[in-house]
Amino acid sequence: MSHNTQEKLDAMRRVMETLDILRVKCPWDAKQTNESLRPNTIEEVFELAQALGEDDTDDIRKELGDVLLHILFYSKIADEKGQFDIADVCDALNNKLIFRHPHVFGEVKADDAEAVAENWEKIKLREKGGNKSVLSGVPRALPALIKAFRIQEKAAHVGFDWDKPEQVWDKVKEEESEVESEIASKDEDGLEAEFGDLLFAVVNAARKYGVNPENALERTNRKFISRFEYIEAGAAKMGKKPDEMTLEEMDALWNEAKANADAK
Repeated sequence: MSHNTQEKLDAMRRVMETLDILRVKCPWDAKQTNESLRPNTIEEVFELAQALGEDDTDDIRKELGDVLLHILFYSKIADEKGQFDIADVCDALNNKLIFRHPHVFGEVKADDAEAVAENWEKIKLREKGGNKSVLSGVPRALPALIKAFRIQEKAAHVGFDWDKPEQVWDKVKEEESEVESEIASKDEDGLEAEFGDLLFAVVNAARKYGVNPENALERTNRKFISRFEYIEAGAAKMGKKPDEMTLEEMDALWNEAKANADAK
Protein backbone atom coordinates (compact mmCIF):
# COMPACT_ATOMS: atom_id res chain seq x y z
CA MET A 1 0.00 0.00 0.00
CA SER A 2 1.28 3.44 -0.91
CA HIS A 3 0.38 6.42 1.30
CA ASN A 4 0.37 10.08 0.35
CA THR A 5 2.74 12.55 1.99
CA GLN A 6 0.23 13.70 4.61
CA GLU A 7 -0.53 10.13 5.64
CA LYS A 8 3.18 9.45 6.03
CA LEU A 9 3.61 12.58 8.17
CA ASP A 10 0.61 11.60 10.30
CA ALA A 11 2.10 8.13 10.88
CA MET A 12 5.41 9.68 11.92
CA ARG A 13 3.60 12.06 14.27
CA ARG A 14 1.75 9.16 15.94
CA VAL A 15 4.90 7.20 16.69
CA MET A 16 6.65 10.33 17.99
CA GLU A 17 3.69 11.04 20.30
CA THR A 18 3.78 7.43 21.53
CA LEU A 19 7.51 7.75 22.24
CA ASP A 20 6.86 10.98 24.18
CA ILE A 21 4.39 9.11 26.40
CA LEU A 22 6.70 6.13 26.89
CA ARG A 23 9.59 8.39 27.83
CA VAL A 24 7.51 9.69 30.74
CA LYS A 25 5.40 6.71 31.80
CA CYS A 26 7.52 3.60 31.03
CA PRO A 27 10.35 3.01 33.57
CA TRP A 28 12.52 1.25 30.98
CA ASP A 29 12.13 3.92 28.28
CA ALA A 30 12.53 6.71 30.82
CA LYS A 31 15.97 5.56 31.96
CA GLN A 32 17.53 5.02 28.52
CA THR A 33 20.57 7.03 27.44
CA ASN A 34 22.64 7.20 24.27
CA GLU A 35 25.13 4.77 25.77
CA SER A 36 22.54 2.27 26.99
CA LEU A 37 20.78 2.24 23.62
CA ARG A 38 23.92 1.92 21.51
CA PRO A 39 24.34 -1.90 21.76
CA ASN A 40 20.67 -2.38 20.91
CA THR A 41 21.02 -0.07 17.91
CA ILE A 42 23.91 -2.13 16.56
CA GLU A 43 21.85 -5.30 16.99
CA GLU A 44 18.85 -3.76 15.22
CA VAL A 45 20.99 -2.69 12.26
CA PHE A 46 22.34 -6.22 11.88
CA GLU A 47 18.80 -7.62 12.08
CA LEU A 48 17.78 -5.23 9.30
CA ALA A 49 20.79 -6.33 7.26
CA GLN A 50 19.73 -9.95 7.70
CA ALA A 51 16.17 -9.19 6.59
CA LEU A 52 17.49 -7.33 3.54
CA GLY A 53 19.80 -10.23 2.69
CA GLU A 54 16.89 -12.65 2.86
CA ASP A 55 14.65 -10.26 0.89
CA ASP A 56 11.89 -10.86 3.46
CA THR A 57 9.41 -8.01 2.94
CA ASP A 58 7.60 -8.44 6.25
CA ASP A 59 10.85 -8.62 8.21
CA ILE A 60 12.31 -5.63 6.34
CA ARG A 61 9.27 -3.53 7.27
CA LYS A 62 9.52 -4.64 10.91
CA GLU A 63 13.27 -4.07 11.21
CA LEU A 64 13.07 -0.68 9.52
CA GLY A 65 10.57 0.27 12.23
CA ASP A 66 12.97 -0.88 14.93
CA VAL A 67 15.83 1.16 13.44
CA LEU A 68 13.54 4.18 13.03
CA LEU A 69 12.59 3.93 16.72
CA HIS A 70 16.24 4.25 17.66
CA ILE A 71 16.71 7.30 15.42
CA LEU A 72 13.68 8.95 17.02
CA PHE A 73 14.85 7.90 20.50
CA TYR A 74 18.30 9.48 20.12
CA SER A 75 16.68 12.63 18.74
CA LYS A 76 14.26 12.68 21.70
CA ILE A 77 17.12 12.38 24.19
CA ALA A 78 18.98 15.23 22.47
CA ASP A 79 15.81 17.35 22.48
CA GLU A 80 15.45 16.84 26.22
CA LYS A 81 19.02 18.12 26.63
CA GLY A 82 18.33 21.14 24.42
CA GLN A 83 20.83 19.97 21.80
CA PHE A 84 18.69 19.22 18.71
CA ASP A 85 15.49 17.45 17.73
CA ILE A 86 14.25 15.28 14.84
CA ALA A 87 13.45 18.37 12.76
CA ASP A 88 17.10 19.46 13.00
CA VAL A 89 18.17 15.95 11.97
CA CYS A 90 15.87 16.00 8.93
CA ASP A 91 16.86 19.55 7.93
CA ALA A 92 20.58 18.73 8.15
CA LEU A 93 20.02 15.60 6.07
CA ASN A 94 18.01 17.47 3.46
CA ASN A 95 20.63 20.20 3.16
CA LYS A 96 23.36 17.57 2.80
CA LEU A 97 21.46 15.73 0.07
CA ILE A 98 20.97 18.90 -1.92
CA PHE A 99 24.59 19.99 -1.47
CA ARG A 100 25.97 16.58 -2.44
CA HIS A 101 23.81 16.30 -5.57
CA PRO A 102 24.84 19.34 -7.63
CA HIS A 103 24.12 17.29 -10.78
CA VAL A 104 20.45 17.36 -9.72
CA PHE A 105 20.09 20.67 -7.88
CA GLY A 106 22.95 22.58 -9.51
CA GLU A 107 24.94 22.90 -12.71
CA VAL A 108 27.36 19.97 -12.34
CA LYS A 109 27.14 17.24 -14.97
CA ALA A 110 27.21 13.54 -14.05
CA ASP A 111 26.07 11.02 -16.65
CA ASP A 112 26.39 7.78 -14.65
CA ALA A 113 26.47 6.39 -11.12
CA GLU A 114 30.29 6.23 -11.08
CA ALA A 115 30.58 9.94 -11.84
CA VAL A 116 28.05 10.69 -9.10
CA ALA A 117 30.08 8.66 -6.58
CA GLU A 118 33.30 10.46 -7.54
CA ASN A 119 31.62 13.85 -7.14
CA TRP A 120 30.22 12.72 -3.79
CA GLU A 121 33.68 11.93 -2.39
CA LYS A 122 35.14 15.22 -3.63
CA ILE A 123 32.25 17.17 -2.12
CA LYS A 124 32.67 15.41 1.23
CA LEU A 125 36.34 16.41 1.26
CA ARG A 126 35.36 20.05 0.64
CA GLU A 127 32.88 19.81 3.53
CA LYS A 128 35.76 18.80 5.79
CA GLY A 129 37.77 21.80 4.63
CA GLY A 130 40.21 19.60 2.75
CA ASN A 131 42.20 19.02 5.95
CA LYS A 132 41.22 15.42 6.69
CA SER A 133 42.25 12.21 5.01
CA VAL A 134 40.21 10.81 2.15
CA LEU A 135 39.82 7.74 4.37
CA SER A 136 38.72 9.58 7.51
CA GLY A 137 35.06 8.97 6.73
CA VAL A 138 35.43 5.20 7.06
CA PRO A 139 34.24 4.28 10.58
CA ARG A 140 36.97 2.59 12.61
CA ALA A 141 34.44 0.17 14.12
CA LEU A 142 33.36 -1.30 10.78
CA PRO A 143 33.93 -5.04 10.37
CA ALA A 144 37.24 -5.61 8.57
CA LEU A 145 35.77 -6.92 5.30
CA ILE A 146 33.40 -3.99 4.83
CA LYS A 147 36.09 -1.56 5.97
CA ALA A 148 38.56 -2.88 3.38
CA PHE A 149 35.98 -2.40 0.63
CA ARG A 150 35.13 1.15 1.73
CA ILE A 151 38.82 2.12 2.06
CA GLN A 152 39.55 0.90 -1.46
CA GLU A 153 36.42 2.55 -2.82
CA LYS A 154 37.31 5.93 -1.35
CA ALA A 155 40.92 5.72 -2.55
CA ALA A 156 39.70 4.82 -6.04
CA HIS A 157 37.43 7.87 -6.17
CA VAL A 158 40.50 10.13 -6.02
CA GLY A 159 42.37 8.13 -8.66
CA PHE A 160 44.35 5.62 -6.58
CA ASP A 161 43.29 2.52 -8.48
CA TRP A 162 44.16 0.15 -11.31
CA ASP A 163 43.16 1.27 -14.78
CA LYS A 164 41.85 -2.17 -15.73
CA PRO A 165 40.28 -4.92 -13.60
CA GLU A 166 42.71 -7.52 -15.01
CA GLN A 167 45.66 -5.73 -13.38
CA VAL A 168 44.47 -6.60 -9.89
CA TRP A 169 45.20 -10.30 -10.41
CA ASP A 170 48.95 -9.69 -10.47
CA LYS A 171 48.61 -8.26 -6.96
CA VAL A 172 46.50 -11.23 -5.81
CA LYS A 173 49.12 -13.66 -7.16
CA GLU A 174 51.92 -11.66 -5.54
CA GLU A 175 50.19 -11.77 -2.15
CA GLU A 176 49.44 -15.49 -2.53
CA SER A 177 53.14 -16.12 -3.15
CA GLU A 178 54.07 -14.13 -0.04
CA VAL A 179 51.63 -16.19 2.05
CA GLU A 180 53.29 -19.37 0.80
CA SER A 181 56.71 -17.97 1.74
CA GLU A 182 55.54 -17.18 5.28
CA ILE A 183 54.07 -20.67 5.61
CA ALA A 184 57.45 -22.10 4.69
CA SER A 185 59.24 -19.83 7.17
CA LYS A 186 56.78 -20.72 9.96
CA ASP A 187 56.60 -17.09 11.06
CA GLU A 188 53.14 -16.83 12.64
CA ASP A 189 53.06 -13.02 12.85
CA GLY A 190 54.29 -12.66 9.26
CA LEU A 191 51.74 -15.23 8.10
CA GLU A 192 48.89 -13.28 9.67
CA ALA A 193 50.11 -10.09 8.01
CA GLU A 194 50.40 -11.73 4.59
CA PHE A 195 46.98 -13.39 4.86
CA GLY A 196 45.62 -9.92 5.59
CA ASP A 197 47.31 -8.58 2.46
CA LEU A 198 45.93 -11.47 0.39
CA LEU A 199 42.39 -10.91 1.67
CA PHE A 200 42.71 -7.18 0.99
CA ALA A 201 43.81 -7.89 -2.58
CA VAL A 202 40.89 -10.30 -3.13
CA VAL A 203 38.46 -7.68 -1.84
CA ASN A 204 40.00 -5.25 -4.31
CA ALA A 205 39.52 -7.76 -7.12
CA ALA A 206 35.86 -8.17 -6.22
CA ARG A 207 35.41 -4.39 -6.21
CA LYS A 208 37.05 -4.02 -9.62
CA TYR A 209 34.57 -6.52 -11.08
CA GLY A 210 31.59 -4.78 -9.52
CA VAL A 211 31.03 -7.39 -6.80
CA ASN A 212 30.39 -6.35 -3.21
CA PRO A 213 32.59 -8.77 -1.23
CA GLU A 214 30.38 -8.61 1.88
CA ASN A 215 27.34 -9.74 -0.13
CA ALA A 216 29.39 -12.36 -1.96
CA LEU A 217 30.80 -13.85 1.24
CA GLU A 218 27.42 -13.83 2.98
CA ARG A 219 25.94 -15.65 -0.02
CA THR A 220 28.62 -18.32 0.39
CA ASN A 221 28.01 -18.43 4.15
CA ARG A 222 24.31 -19.15 3.59
CA LYS A 223 25.17 -21.78 0.99
CA PHE A 224 27.61 -23.50 3.35
CA ILE A 225 25.08 -23.48 6.20
CA SER A 226 22.41 -25.01 3.97
CA ARG A 227 24.72 -27.78 2.76
CA PHE A 228 26.12 -28.50 6.21
CA GLU A 229 22.61 -28.74 7.64
CA TYR A 230 21.91 -31.28 4.89
CA ILE A 231 24.89 -33.28 6.15
CA GLU A 232 23.54 -33.11 9.71
CA ALA A 233 20.11 -34.26 8.54
CA GLY A 234 21.70 -37.10 6.57
CA ALA A 235 23.75 -38.12 9.59
CA ALA A 236 20.62 -38.18 11.74
CA LYS A 237 18.93 -40.54 9.27
CA MET A 238 21.91 -42.87 9.70
CA GLY A 239 21.59 -42.64 13.47
CA LYS A 240 24.86 -40.71 13.68
CA LYS A 241 26.21 -37.29 14.54
CA PRO A 242 28.49 -35.47 12.07
CA ASP A 243 31.56 -36.15 14.20
CA GLU A 244 30.80 -39.87 14.00
CA MET A 245 30.88 -39.87 10.19
CA THR A 246 33.87 -40.32 7.92
CA LEU A 247 34.96 -37.46 5.72
CA GLU A 248 33.93 -39.56 2.69
CA GLU A 249 30.38 -39.92 4.07
CA MET A 250 30.14 -36.20 4.71
CA ASP A 251 31.52 -35.40 1.23
CA ALA A 252 28.88 -37.65 -0.35
CA LEU A 253 26.08 -35.81 1.45
CA TRP A 254 27.66 -32.44 0.61
CA ASN A 255 27.64 -33.37 -3.08
CA GLU A 256 24.01 -34.49 -2.80
CA ALA A 257 23.09 -31.11 -1.30
CA LYS A 258 24.97 -29.34 -4.08
CA ALA A 259 23.29 -31.42 -6.78
CA ASN A 260 19.84 -30.77 -5.28
CA ALA A 261 20.52 -27.02 -5.19
CA ASP A 262 21.84 -27.01 -8.78
CA ALA A 263 18.74 -28.89 -9.96
CA LYS A 264 16.40 -26.17 -8.65
